[in-house]
Amino acid sequence: MADFATAPSRRALLQTLAIVPAAASTLPIVSPWAETLTTLHNRYDDHPAVLARTREGRNLSRFRYQNAERSCQLMELGFFSEPRHAPPVLHQAGFVTQQALCAYLLDIGFTDAWNARHIKQDIAKALAYANATGLGYDCRDVTRLATVLSPYWKWGYHYDDWEEDRPRTGGFLPATITPLARALVEHVRDVTGHPRPNGARALRREVRS
Repeated sequence: MADFATAPSRRALLQTLAIVPAAASTLPIVSPWAETLTTLHNRYDDHPAVLARTREGRNLSRFRYQNAERSCQLMELGFFSEPRHAPPVLHQAGFVTQQALCAYLLDIGFTDAWNARHIKQDIAKALAYANATGLGYDCRDVTRLATVLSPYWKWGYHYDDWEEDRPRTGGFLPATITPLARALVEHVRDVTGHPRPNGARALRREVRS
């Protein structure tokens, strides 16, 4: 298996793009991560992704990040804060992390169509692809949370009272889920350089007060 920890960084890749004329609307990438991506394509039986950074992809990436930011702030308001609320908070966290990770993948050159076909609501897969292409977010708790979340639709589903029908929370509680989602969103913002959405600072001050 490829060693993702030693894969070239996203910064190193983008430095190689500096020689491409700024007027170019599409920037094809000769990926230094070809080997690690091939490993993941084979693992998940995915169609190979052809990375190409575009203005459209960058704009959509910003939109996805800002979706993640707004939804994360709603989580932080704490409407569901008791241990019994773990399932709805996991569903919220699934949306937040999916949007944040897809924001990164779009920014690095994955297409929205490829993400829709292959990532869907699989947070663990999205995290694996992001880290394989330079996200650099090696957090054991987030990796474990991503596994619990995947696919995140299951946390919005109504289950009967039979305990065996319910997915396992992995011991995660609202008080531990929200900070992990926030940390991932902040990392994606730092790496992509996207601005927070309008009104985000005021809402964050409200959350903290």
